[in-house]
Amino acid sequence: MKALVTGGGGFLGSAIVRMLRERGDEVVVVARGDYPQLASLGASLVRADITDLPALTGAADGCDVVFHAAAKAGVWGSHESYYKPNVVGTEMLIAACLATRVPKLVFTGSPSVVFDGRDQANGTSALPYAHPPSSHYSGTKAASERLVLKANSKPLATVSLRPHLIYGPGDPHLVPRVIDRASKGRLALVGDGTNRVSLTFIDNAAAAHVQAADRLSFNATCAGRAYFINDPEPVVFGEWLTTLVARLGLPPIKRRLSIPTAAAIGGALEFVWKAFGLSGEPPLTRSVALNLGISHWYSIEEAVRDFGFAPPVKAEDGFERTVEWFRPRVPRAS
Repeated sequence: MKALVTGGGGFLGSAIVRMLRERGDEVVVVARGDYPQLASLGASLVRADITDLPALTGAADGCDVVFHAAAKAGVWGSHESYYKPNVVGTEMLIAACLATRVPKLVFTGSPSVVFDGRDQANGTSALPYAHPPSSHYSGTKAASERLVLKANSKPLATVSLRPHLIYGPGDPHLVPRVIDRASKGRLALVGDGTNRVSLTFIDNAAAAHVQAADRLSFNATCAGRAYFINDPEPVVFGEWLTTLVARLGLPPIKRRLSIPTAAAIGGALEFVWKAFGLSGEPPLTRSVALNLGISHWYSIEEAVRDFGFAPPVKAEDGFERTVEWFRPRVPRAS
C-alpha cells in the first residue's frame, strides 16, 4: 500500500508514518519542515503548505490512502489563523484526492467539536456539534470534519477519527505542560479531582488510523462516519495527574480551584490578552479550565464494531512507557 500522510512531522503523524513503515507500506509525507527522522524510516518528504493544491496533487498521485493529520491546534489565536490550515487545507486535500483518484481518506478529527462545557459521559457519535464552538480550533475542526464526511462517495471513501488527549513518549503537549507547571509550583487541580477523562496512548491513536484505513471502502460501515478514539477506560483525572507528578519526581500538587473560579480566571485572562494584544497563549482560558474540571469521556464501542479498532497497548503499559521516557528529561533544581 502507498500512503500519503499530511502533518507527518507531528506527534500523531510521525507515529502513523512509523507504523506504516514497520509493516512495509510506502509512505509520502507532506509537511512544512524537514524531518530527517522520517527519512530515516524510509518515508519520502514533500515540503509544502497544506493549502498548496498543486503540491498536494503531486504528492497524492498514485496513493491508495491519504491520512490527513495536519492541523493548527491549540486554543488561542485568530479565526483566520485556524481557518486557512484547517478548513481551506482540508478542502484542498479533498480536491487533490479526487483529482488523483485516491480511493480512501482518513481524517484526524477532534472530540472538541462536541465539547459544550458540560459533563460528557460515555459519549458516542450521536453527540451533536457544539454550538457555539468552544474555540476557533474546535469550530474549524468541526467545519473540516463536515467537509470530509460530506465528501464520502464512491470515488472517495472517507472517515473521521477523534482521538482524545494523546500522550506518550515524545508528547510535545500534555505531559510537558504538566511538567512545566508542576516544576514551577503552578499546577492546580480544578474541581474535586474526581472527573473522568479519556486519554489516548500514542500507539493506540496511530493504530486506529491504520486499522480504519484497512477497513475503509465506500461500502464499509465506517464510511462517512466519525468515531471517538481513546483508551478503553477513562481515568480519574485528579488521580492520574497526581500519580504522574509523583512518578516524575515533581513537587506534589497543592493548589485547588473550583470550576467556577478557574473558569472566571480563564475568562479574565482571555480578556487581558485580547485587550492588550499580548503574545502567546494565556496561562489559562475558560475552555481549558472546563476541560480540566469536568468529565469528558467517550465510548470506543462503535469503532470496535465498525472497523475493528483494537488498541495494541494497554493503558497501564502506556503510562509506564511515558513515565520512563520523561523521567530523565525532567529539569531538576540545581
